[in-house]
Amino acid sequence: MSLAGKVALVTGAGQGVGRAIALRLARDGADIALVDINSQKIEQVAAEVVALGRKATTFVADVSKLDQVTASVEHAESHLGGFDIMVNNAGIVQIAALLEVKPEEVDRVLNINVQGVIWGIQAAGKKLKALNKRGKIINACSIAGHEGFALLGVYSATKFAVRALTQSAAKELASFGITVNSYCPGVVGTDMWVEIDKRMAEITGAPVGATYKQYVDGIALGRAETPDDVAGFVSYLAGPDADYMTGQSPMIDGGLVYR
Repeated sequence: MSLAGKVALVTGAGQGVGRAIALRLARDGADIALVDINSQKIEQVAAEVVALGRKATTFVADVSKLDQVTASVEHAESHLGGFDIMVNNAGIVQIAALLEVKPEEVDRVLNINVQGVIWGIQAAGKKLKALNKRGKIINACSIAGHEGFALLGVYSATKFAVRALTQSAAKELASFGITVNSYCPGVVGTDMWVEIDKRMAEITGAPVGATYKQYVDGIALGRAETPDDVAGFVSYLAGPDADYMTGQSPMIDGGLVYR
């Protein structure tokens, strides 16, 4: 229960990795503010958090909107009695050749994956400073933030941006005792990878499932990643054992990309 007495806000908490992170932090003792654009999904996860014996509150927000992200942080503090940990997990994938990508597609993925992290850092940083707390800000990056992948060029660019934002925020907030780190998963068996595989099949003509298998076959540990694999690492970043770590974006991918 290394997070006992802490309040954590998780964006994109309605499913997949976000849900797993919320539940893991709850198991570790934190009360959880669940933020997502889908109200029904976060209410279901909130019930799971409560079943673990922790407090939960929900807030519907579009993370690309600064006012909504700021409101979600205020909601977390007012409903759970504090604020300690921000997990900027929400994100979307975009699959297209760079020669074919459309302006509206670029805008959407940049707004959510990059602006969403900026607004999360800003809202959480201001709140932690106001509370005079040595808190944690944790951002969703990816192996695609360490290596650009074909047909994932714009998505990869957003994740490279998250690494830069993480480093810059860590330097700006260190004097306030606020650490900023990212987590970089690989091939996680979630709906996002179902979408990646489907779109890859449409673009390349490969059978559905072939792209997913190709990537999984390249993982040294011999299996796809689970949301719980990611959540365990985020729990470390959120906990006291990571107090001396900031500005870092480590990969947790089972041995797929090496840097």
